[in-house]
Amino acid sequence: MLAPAMPLCSHTFYSHPENKEIADEYGIMITTSHCEPLLFNNLSSYEWRGDRDGEMKDVVLGFDNIKDYLPENNKTDFGASIGRYANRIANGRFVLDGDTIVLPQNNYGHCLHGGTDMGALGWQYRVYDATQPNDTTLVLNIIDNDGNNGFPGTVNASVIYTLASDNSLCIDYEATTDKPTIINLTNHSYFNLSGNPRETILDEQLMVVASNYTPVDSTFMTYGDIVPVKSTPFDFTAPRAIRDSIAVDNEQIRNANGYDHNFVLDHNNADLAATLYDSRSGIFMEVFTDEPGIQVYTGNFLDGTVTGKNGIAYPQRAAICLETQHYPDSPNKLQWPSVRLNPGETYRSSCRYRFSIQ
Repeated sequence: MLAPAMPLCSHTFYSHPENKEIADEYGIMITTSHCEPLLFNNLSSYEWRGDRDGEMKDVVLGFDNIKDYLPENNKTDFGASIGRYANRIANGRFVLDGDTIVLPQNNYGHCLHGGTDMGALGWQYRVYDATQPNDTTLVLNIIDNDGNNGFPGTVNASVIYTLASDNSLCIDYEATTDKPTIINLTNHSYFNLSGNPRETILDEQLMVVASNYTPVDSTFMTYGDIVPVKSTPFDFTAPRAIRDSIAVDNEQIRNANGYDHNFVLDHNNADLAATLYDSRSGIFMEVFTDEPGIQVYTGNFLDGTVTGKNGIAYPQRAAICLETQHYPDSPNKLQWPSVRLNPGETYRSSCRYRFSIQ
């Protein structure tokens, strides 16, 4: 049985040279790295107050100070909001209204997370304007100019973090543009529900509400196929330990060196998309979204060379990312849900992480 959600007692942000917090007395505390008066775009700490023994647990990877988040020091995406296009675009190009749009090829010949090497940083490495409309909400704003990394249109985007009374962190995205463009935003938190990232997430139990997924080649690019998960290592329709399937001799697991795949969710509204459970801490996380897909990434590129909070060198599979989003390379696969945004329209996306104890 799940323990009932503990009530939130909201707490206002306070000034500190390295972080800000939004906290509750009994449930969750969130820390965001910042540079006063602007906020750097990372959730650096997400702490669930009370595993089954009542001990506070920090359940995301990150760094102890803002300097370590700067791209000249680490390009990790820990806790970041990703834009203008999360995930990969094949060969760093797509066609929009007859024009071929050329993007950075920063990942195996493809554009990953909006690219970083055509004169503009990806959104995950940029500083956002920040406002706090109330005790439980933080609003981050960014303007991405026309032509940045090749993307058309000036985009005005907001990421809204809200602590809810059911022990949820709600992340809502909004964006507008002055020219036709594409957009696909997500959060890139690395979760380890044990609270001890020296240990891997292999024994955590994952469930994904997805009967299908999109296979990838050896450069992590989708073929364009949507295939069933049944009788494959990608069948997480019932909770199972990640360890049980990630070691299977399977071409898709080999291609990605683990899981780095888009799962095609079985719903098209703000329903449950996935759950994650750690029996060591008893922490149970549910993921809700209105997006059509969720990228499951098992920290395959972590290798012990990045030292994070408390001086811990993060090993491979120290965390798992559950990134709610549209499918990879959707601009080149017109049969998939559209990522186009036109002037006069407002892009909206929602993700919610809800925590409890089992």
